[in-house]
Amino acid sequence: MSVSIKSAREIELMRAAGKILEKVHDNLGKALRPGMSTLEIDRLGEEIIRSYGCIPSFKNYNGYPASVCVSVNNEVVHGIPSKMHLLREGDIVSLDIGVIYKGYHSDAARTHGIGEISEDAALLIERTRQSFFEGIKYAKEGHHLHEISNAIAAYAESFGYGVVRDLVGHGIGTHLHEDPQIPNFTQKSRGVRLKAGMTLAIEPMINAGRYDVVWQEDNWTVVTQDGSLSAHYENTVLVTAGEPEILSLSSTEA
Repeated sequence: MSVSIKSAREIELMRAAGKILEKVHDNLGKALRPGMSTLEIDRLGEEIIRSYGCIPSFKNYNGYPASVCVSVNNEVVHGIPSKMHLLREGDIVSLDIGVIYKGYHSDAARTHGIGEISEDAALLIERTRQSFFEGIKYAKEGHHLHEISNAIAAYAESFGYGVVRDLVGHGIGTHLHEDPQIPNFTQKSRGVRLKAGMTLAIEPMINAGRYDVVWQEDNWTVVTQDGSLSAHYENTVLVTAGEPEILSLSSTEA
């Protein structure tokens, strides 16, 4: 395994990519409404990405046909946008988006409620987000990767949620997916020792029910096996000698 350490120049480019991605998420999140098709979400997302001079990371990546992964309710990740799939009041929708800025990727995901959602759905979204912040307490030089994984799992599982095991976070830089893999579930091995300059896409995927998932016939869309709701929260994170820097989220929102 070779985990890249980014130079000062590379970190600046990834910072810029992250700031743009944050704006894409903010703008797209505000546009969501009942009756909107998931294809409309994708088209608007791509338009916003390109308006900032960026390229969508996901479009045509290993054959994925869209710029935004739009996953609704029991869809965990990689939902393919469709003009036939309309958002409804009470839905939750996860938007996973990546941008390329001057050759460098940033990757982030957010889960939104559409109109009035149930208390259980709102708690799942908030706790999935918080599990990320529990994990990055250990995204510091000198710690090991398993400390991030174990902290995410311990927090999410304390509520009886299922932490998805078939999908993991990853390193990121000039490639969308780089070493190391970053599980969100408990690890026995320590994993790599973290060093300043590593850039990681940390992304808890948390199910309200069991952790088991199934791939749909399109070979992309992943759903919960038991039909329970799923939430997804992700940011691109820079490991430093001190506190981690979240490149795709402003400090005022962290």
